Amino acid sequence: MNVLVIGSGAREHALCRSLSLDPAVTALHCAPGNAGIAEVAELHQVDAMDGEAVSALAVALGAELVVVGPEAPLVAGVADAVREAGIPVFGPSKEAAQLEGSKAFAKDVMAAAGVPTARSYVCTTPEEVAEALDAFGAPYVVKDDGLAAGKGVVVTDDLEAAAAHAAGCERVVIEEFLDGPEVSLFAITDGVSVLPLQPAQDFKRAFDGDEGPNTGGMGAYSPLPWADPKLVEEVLETVLQPTVDELRHRGTPFSGLLYAGLAITGRGVRVIEFNARFGDPETQVVLARLKTPLAGVLKAAATGDLADLPALRWSDDAAVTVVIASHNYPGTPRTGDPITGLAEVAAEDAPHAYVLHAGTKYAADDRDTVVSAGGRVLSVTATGTDLTEARERAYRALGRIGLDGSQHRTDIAAKAAAGA
Repeated sequence: MNVLVIGSGAREHALCRSLSLDPAVTALHCAPGNAGIAEVAELHQVDAMDGEAVSALAVALGAELVVVGPEAPLVAGVADAVREAGIPVFGPSKEAAQLEGSKAFAKDVMAAAGVPTARSYVCTTPEEVAEALDAFGAPYVVKDDGLAAGKGVVVTDDLEAAAAHAAGCERVVIEEFLDGPEVSLFAITDGVSVLPLQPAQDFKRAFDGDEGPNTGGMGAYSPLPWADPKLVEEVLETVLQPTVDELRHRGTPFSGLLYAGLAITGRGVRVIEFNARFGDPETQVVLARLKTPLAGVLKAAATGDLADLPALRWSDDAAVTVVIASHNYPGTPRTGDPITGLAEVAAEDAPHAYVLHAGTKYAADDRDTVVSAGGRVLSVTATGTDLTEARERAYRALGRIGLDGSQHRTDIAAKAAAGA
């Protein structure tokens, strides 16, 4: 199978790594990719937001499957353009991707489908914002209605900070605070059948102890030893299948990856948000545990044949990923710094630990030097017989990597590994 992956982050590197290990994949391409993806796939320059350019590239390459990784191209309708070219594509249509593109739309779908979620108000004026903040009280949860690269949510006890964030958004969703641990659950769907993957937990705050601003994610782990064994079945029945059914009934079937961000509250499972694609950094740990070859699963979703797939096979191992971010992330991250130690990780820590690239590129004057090119630069993913071993391997490998001014959390999966 000839596969083209669209995107350039750690999520796409994880996807390309898994696809490169699939014997059914005979050719693997990525556009635009990054320095790490170049080691497992042939890179091509393309504007990922240009549906015509992406579909033209797919046709020129003879792609038999296109995987659109990031949310922005999906919301822009890139998957639609590829489908119109007659090529199977893993990723929802522009209309269905509004499940991530508009939090207000997602709330409307959940209400119609009877999906449990936080009570909320959609606000477009300062007066509506003030009323909503007063109605819920602290902690205040303020969400930019549109895409914000994982940084559009503010959770704070500071009323002024909450109002200021709302003022910077055209439309916001203000909702009640949901207590309890958070869980990420991916599901692959063809618009009818829904195939849940293994749950993971990510760490949104920038600093240890869940302190600091929200980020796109600083690490993740799977499995969740503390979670109810029936959690996946419950979420499938109460969240995932009803949502997919509602979108199909609206005439906008959702085909691709449906991500449910969940809070396990004292009143039961509640949906925090939906995403329309694989989430980073959870993708890294979930795919590290998947034993079933990936290409056939994604192709089945793209062609409507998911019901014919045998059950997915999973490793009993645990997986942990830790993100290395640039200086000053998530503010205005510094870029262009050389990265060292990548060869040492490959030599000393593989196959149990490996590096996935996110914001990297080759130095302009030296193809042997990789430099930072974004806020979240790399993630180190490791597997082990349990979370303790996976953590040890991840942090040992991370210690070999040098990036001036970089930051990372030291407590990823620590509580779960300790049984807390």
